[in-house]
Amino acid sequence: MATSRLTTCLEAGTFVLPDAGRILLMNPQADTDLAALPRDRCHAVQGFRPDFDALRARGFDCAPAPEGRYAASIVFLPRARDRAFADVALANAITDGVVMIDGQKTDGIEPMLKHLRARLTLDGQVSKAHGKAFWFPASDILSDWASAGPAPNADGWITAPGVFSADAVDPASALLAETLPAKLGAAVADFGAGWGYLAARVLEREGIDTLHLVEADHAALDCARSNITDPRARFHWADVPTWVFPERLDTVVMNPPFHTSRKADPDLGRAFIAAAAGALKPGGHLWLVANRHLPYEATLNDLFAQVSEAAGSSKFKVLHAQRPSRARR
Repeated sequence: MATSRLTTCLEAGTFVLPDAGRILLMNPQADTDLAALPRDRCHAVQGFRPDFDALRARGFDCAPAPEGRYAASIVFLPRARDRAFADVALANAITDGVVMIDGQKTDGIEPMLKHLRARLTLDGQVSKAHGKAFWFPASDILSDWASAGPAPNADGWITAPGVFSADAVDPASALLAETLPAKLGAAVADFGAGWGYLAARVLEREGIDTLHLVEADHAALDCARSNITDPRARFHWADVPTWVFPERLDTVVMNPPFHTSRKADPDLGRAFIAAAAGALKPGGHLWLVANRHLPYEATLNDLFAQVSEAAGSSKFKVLHAQRPSRARR
C-alpha cells in the first residue's frame, strides 16, 4: 500500500493530533491507510456493512453513526455531494479541535476545498496521489451545511443524502415491481433493499408471512424502517453475500448493485445471485432486474434449473430464475 496523504502529514508533523481524546474517522473504507493513527483512540464511523466489518476486524472501535464529541476528526470524503457537505458539517460540529478532510479528485475534493476556503482559514494542506488533504480548527461556521436528516423525496418516500436513488423511485425497481406475480410465497427476501420501495411493493402481494429486507447501507435501511411499518417486515443490516438467512426462502427479489467505484463490476450481482441460490428452497424463485448490458445469464444458468427474461426495455431486463440446482454460498 502506498503511503497515504494522512500518514504523510502525520509523519512529517504538518498535521498534529491532540495528545488526548477520541479521534473521529468518518467514512474510512476497508483498505484505508490508518496505520499512523493511535488505534485505541479512534472511533470509526462507517455505515456500509462490509467496510464496517473489515475495520472492526482490524481492531477499530466502529459504529454506524458518531457518538458524543471528539478531540479531532478526519473525514474521508464520500462521492455524493449532499452527503459530503453534511458529513463535513457534522464532523465540524462535534469536534473540539482540528478537522481534516481527505479525498480524491474524483470524489469532489477540489470543489470542497474551494467552498471551505471561502468560509474559513486552513491550517495546512497536502496534494498527493490524485487527491488532497487539508485541515482547519473546528468552529460553528458550517452549521448551514448540516443535514436535516431523512426527508420525503419527490415521490413522498423517506430518503437520505447519499443513498441510492434518493431523489426518486429507481426505474429499474419500478419495472421489477410491475412484473412480479401476484403470489410470491410465504417467506420472501429483498436483497439490497435500499430505502424500501421494492419491499413495499412486494408486501402488496398475497400470502406473504415474512419479508426480509437485507441492506448493507445503514442510512438506507433506516429510511426503509420509516417507509415500511408492516409487521411482516424484518430488517437486516448485512452484506448480502455473507448474510446468514434465518429460514429458507420461497422467493428472492433484487435490484443488485453493480458499482464499487465508477466502473461497473458484474461480480457484485453474481455474488447476490449465488447468495439467493443458497438461501432459496429447492423450488424457489429469484426475480432480478438489471441493466441490459450486465452479463448475469451465465451465472443464473449455472445455479438455476430454469431461467427466462420476464420483461424488459432497451435499458433494463427482468430475469426470472427457478429451482436452484447447484446452490452454493
